[in-house]
Amino acid sequence: MNAERMWDRFASRWDTPGVSLGVNDIRLIDRAKKYLDTDSVVLDYGCATGTIAMEIAKGVKRVQGIDFSSRMIDIAKKKADEYKIKNVDFTHSTIFSEKLEKESFDVVLAFSVLHLVKDSPHVLKKINSILKPGGFFISTTPCMGEKAFYSLFVGIPVFLLSKIGILPHVNFVSVSMLKDLITEERFQVIESVSLSVRPVTEVFIVARKALAT
Repeated sequence: MNAERMWDRFASRWDTPGVSLGVNDIRLIDRAKKYLDTDSVVLDYGCATGTIAMEIAKGVKRVQGIDFSSRMIDIAKKKADEYKIKNVDFTHSTIFSEKLEKESFDVVLAFSVLHLVKDSPHVLKKINSILKPGGFFISTTPCMGEKAFYSLFVGIPVFLLSKIGILPHVNFVSVSMLKDLITEERFQVIESVSLSVRPVTEVFIVARKALAT
């Protein structure tokens, strides 16, 4: 089973209480709002059913949500229509779409995404390219490599289940590894908050693209 079909299977249950947005997620969204204003053009990368995009839409100029699950995008579009949110667009796409033009976004959000991509440096390089100089990359990431015992006892089963399509690909990275990946792609980390979400540490990171010189 390919990755898109697997995430399509999850789509109908994504908005179930306790599945997608928990208490910590809501707190982190509130933290992210500090970096948004009414002129912000925002990309929500891995938007799923659009909950975060619609939550921030009222405080920004425009939100573009992308996800490679067509079912997730279908649900997001229906929700936007239902709630009559006009400044959000949802597109079935990957981060590497040519339609995501260079230096076209003020902020890129990636909530619970970076631990699921197979080529993090490539993804981060693309994110840097589509951000305007001085723009913000805001992410939350479960760092499943932060605790050695968790990596040891969970890593092998997760790896095997991902190979047969039952679970997605997962990167077991630590907080320090994640920060290194981000700074190596010419970002400056300006805020980092770690939350202990048993048994995983989740980290909220705000990184800024360098201003043009």
